[in-house]
Amino acid sequence: MEIRFLLVDALNLIRRIYAAHPGEEGPAHTDSAIESTVHSLQRAVRETGPTHAACIFDSHEPGWRHALLPTYKEGRPPMPEQLHKNLDRYKTAFLEMGITSLVFSQTEADDLIATLATKTAQKNGRAIILSTDKAFLQLLSANIRIRDHFSKRDLDRKYVQEKYSVRPEQLVDLFALAGDTTNRIPGVPKVGLKTAAKLLLKYQSVTDLLSQSAFIEGKMGETIRKHIPEIKLSQQLFQLKADISLGINLKTLRYRS
Repeated sequence: MEIRFLLVDALNLIRRIYAAHPGEEGPAHTDSAIESTVHSLQRAVRETGPTHAACIFDSHEPGWRHALLPTYKEGRPPMPEQLHKNLDRYKTAFLEMGITSLVFSQTEADDLIATLATKTAQKNGRAIILSTDKAFLQLLSANIRIRDHFSKRDLDRKYVQEKYSVRPEQLVDLFALAGDTTNRIPGVPKVGLKTAAKLLLKYQSVTDLLSQSAFIEGKMGETIRKHIPEIKLSQQLFQLKADISLGINLKTLRYRS
């Protein structure tokens, strides 16, 4: 049996539905938002037909990225208190529809999803990542696809090329140069996505760019040489970890409707 593993970026799904849900915050709003989220996840199951499934949550404890960059994700709007205190109800609702929720201490959902997707692909299975988070696009391969559940489409290599003007394999380097304001990843000052894409078109990778940085003329060369530590740090922060030790059996994540 071929494995088809649906990996749900749980808070990406939950928070978007919660924010878009009409009505004032309160018990009735929460009940309705949970019901809408379950219906949305049921639709995702129908569309993808998984053999295995899991909803992956972020740990609330700071992880390795915070250790490298204390300001990582600083300034993001906090989760609504009403939503935060009801997350266990979401997990219960997901379990009732046959999907286990996972959270690992000091581990971001992104890295846990990357690890599960990579391990699935290595076993010649197929992983479907349900998320609108651009970080997952770096994982695109023949056996790993990214599903934008809200627009009902797969975000493929063509999408990456059209949106960012680079290949999926170059996305980590793109954001190492351009930075990412959402997560407070620094990058190079005054180097946006378009400039970063042009640099990668010429040099192909950050490694090659830095090896040639002494020969880049003008303010651009000067700026890059000045910010080499920030480039290397940003590259490390944006790269997803795909080798987390899980200690779980894939059979426990089999989808049972």
